[in-house]
Amino acid sequence: MPFQWPWQYDFPPFFTIQPNLSSREKQLEAWARLIIDYCQFHNIHSLDLNEVAKSEIFNNTRINRSLNEAGIRTVFDYLEEKEHIEWTDKTKKRCRIYWRRPEEWGELLYEWASSNGLLNTVITLTDIIEGEDTANESFAGLEKPILIRAIESLQSQRRAVLVELNNEIGGVKFL
Repeated sequence: MPFQWPWQYDFPPFFTIQPNLSSREKQLEAWARLIIDYCQFHNIHSLDLNEVAKSEIFNNTRINRSLNEAGIRTVFDYLEEKEHIEWTDKTKKRCRIYWRRPEEWGELLYEWASSNGLLNTVITLTDIIEGEDTANESFAGLEKPILIRAIESLQSQRRAVLVELNNEIGGVKFL
């Protein structure tokens, strides 16, 4: 099944950041939803702005419209404000995309651990990301830095502890 583009994607004004603040807010929310849905559909956890600017996300060949660089930056500033991205470099060219925020991933992880009798046991991060027991879970294949952020959110609630294995963060104990 192919990705389903929202109706705005075929609406030419969508590709021009609107000057009216009310219209712009709705437009930026639509752009954010499009990017989040697209990344979730394609299981994308990180983006390079130079690459994504050339992608089909920001270039609709059917209507011959593109969002310019300033518009793309505005969309990504909005995503950052809404905590759906985290920059991984100082130049703000690469980011992690959170189609679920770390707290939401953490909640899913905790529910999974609880329902599978894994409280008070240590499980490796690799087993969570790549294990046979998690193959059908939404967090299967999650990038390690995002998984760690999710566990850190649980750790702040005293529901999990990150565990060092071989001098690096390699496991978690759900409490």
